[in-house]
Amino acid sequence: MSTTWFKSSFSGADKTCVEVANRHEAVLIRDSKYSGPESEQPIITVPAADWSTLLDLVLSRTSGVAGADVWVTVNGDGGGVIAAGTTRLSYDSDEWDAFTKGVADGQFTRC
Repeated sequence: MSTTWFKSSFSGADKTCVEVANRHEAVLIRDSKYSGPESEQPIITVPAADWSTLLDLVLSRTSGVAGADVWVTVNGDGGGVIAAGTTRLSYDSDEWDAFTKGVADGQFTRC
């Protein structure tokens, strides 16, 4: 599995997007807007077994739980939040829309 971070092809050139990295047993998610020290960047780990549930929630534009400790919240303004424990990654409507389009296009499906 790749450990390279990637984003939806529907994301703009700005550093404002959902970024994902596939690992053997998990998928990592971060927010490209983060500008602090790399070692302190908030990252959410989604177990591989729960990844398809998270993608289903994103596609359905529905808030819910993806596994034991990962939540997806779809905001009324079209944005979204992915949270696990005390870590929250918040995305505006453009970022969330680009991620959703990438999910619909199969760009985040694990191989």
